Amino acid sequence: MSEEVKIKGEGMQIDIRRLWNAVIGRWWIVVLSAVLCAVLFFVGTFYLITPKYRSSAMFYVNNNLSLGDTALSISSSDITAAKSLVDSYIVILKTRASLNEVIDYSGVDRTYSELRSMISAASVSSTEIFEVAVTSSDPQEAEALANAIAYILPKRISSIVEGTSAKVVEHAIIAPTPTSPSYPKNTMYGFLLGLAAAVAFLVIRELFDVTIRAEEDVQKCCDVPILAAVPDMTAPSKGGRYGKYYYYGSSSGKKKAPSTPNATPILVGRNISFSASEAYKLLRTKLQFSFTSKVTCPVIGVSSALAGEGKSLSAVNLAFSLAQLNKRVLLIDCDMRRPSLAAKLQIAKMPGLSNYLSGQCALSDVIQPYGNEVKDGFDVIAAGRNPPNPIELLSSAAMETLVSELRGSYDYILFDLPPVGEVSDAMVAAKLADGILLVARQNYGNTVALSNAVQQFRFVESRILGIVLNAMSESGGRYGYGYRYGKKYYKYRHYYGYGARTGSSSENKEKSGM
Repeated sequence: MSEEVKIKGEGMQIDIRRLWNAVIGRWWIVVLSAVLCAVLFFVGTFYLITPKYRSSAMFYVNNNLSLGDTALSISSSDITAAKSLVDSYIVILKTRASLNEVIDYSGVDRTYSELRSMISAASVSSTEIFEVAVTSSDPQEAEALANAIAYILPKRISSIVEGTSAKVVEHAIIAPTPTSPSYPKNTMYGFLLGLAAAVAFLVIRELFDVTIRAEEDVQKCCDVPILAAVPDMTAPSKGGRYGKYYYYGSSSGKKKAPSTPNATPILVGRNISFSASEAYKLLRTKLQFSFTSKVTCPVIGVSSALAGEGKSLSAVNLAFSLAQLNKRVLLIDCDMRRPSLAAKLQIAKMPGLSNYLSGQCALSDVIQPYGNEVKDGFDVIAAGRNPPNPIELLSSAAMETLVSELRGSYDYILFDLPPVGEVSDAMVAAKLADGILLVARQNYGNTVALSNAVQQFRFVESRILGIVLNAMSESGGRYGYGYRYGKKYYKYRHYYGYGARTGSSSENKEKSGM
């Protein structure tokens, strides 16, 4: 049986399971809305609706008709004829003359129109008996009018319909309790209305929600493969004592969760969590298979649709992961408008790329080594001074010559590109790259922006290698390594994780006999 129940229409696909999860996942909103509406309806009924009292009198239709000297008898089985008489009597009752007589007899201060709206009449179960009811906010008034009708109506019928009459079966009494409004019924209506409104709101919100919440959202909006899902490295894990593997410690201490809410975990380098480490290694492996042997030094651009999705963080950790294979890696900050690599890696911002491209310094002045050269060291070129014309610099012949020269010195070159959805700098630099990685952050990025980013890169004929889902929750998808994986493979963290203190990953494998 399929895991998803879907309804497909023209240009639209509705995932019933997702809508169900959207409602169940926010059940407290549904319950709260229903309870609040029920309370509002109860209070509104109590304070805003005037209680109504109902008094009624019952009449029997005389079934003996006289036409001259001839008497006609209507059998009890002739329901149609009796019903016809009842309808005729009700019409007579509601005439202006009849109701004015009722008003005069009862002595109430009502007009004909008001009294007509207060009266209801109908046969009782399609019999020869009919009931006339009067509804009023004053129980004494309702009783007085109903008994006035019981006195006036038989006389009016006898004077209009020759040879027939209506006899009073039951006189009206003062109603002890109001007949309306019904507090339980109105409260239930409020509860159901609040329930329906909350469900409708959540369903409509989910239908029109373009936020990336799962891998399926990415797969529906674009035909680009998901290469890896990196877990949320700032959120605590649900895994009890294994939860510490989602946190980061110093290079000299054990990995453990921050002791205070204000503690800042390390998000880059060898000390990231086991699950994050494996996610970047998965990404690294897939990238190695993305290029043929003819590409001696792949140039990979890392970008995103929006700012804040973690493209710089992904570029840095990808550089660490590639360097662990004893590869010569160069990371270049091409985001000259809002550079962040210098701050993340705590290196000098200047001189940098903009300084070199504008002819202010030599190439050797802008390349800075970072990390341990034996294990995971790589080189970095910071963005440099913020220039007024970053697009011109990135599209210059000097930039093209720089990349061509660097290809001979490195195994991988990574571009930290600006968000393509905000500035066009990324598309200019993407022409020099052999492939583009797009980073999309869960519960932050949206499918519309991501789809537009894919189209923009394809417009400049850039090859999109795939998408990296960032900050994924533990149950965020099958591409990541969540709590269960970390728990099961706990003993291998010293061999494969960035937490290894001595030797490369390959050296640790040889020592362990793997």
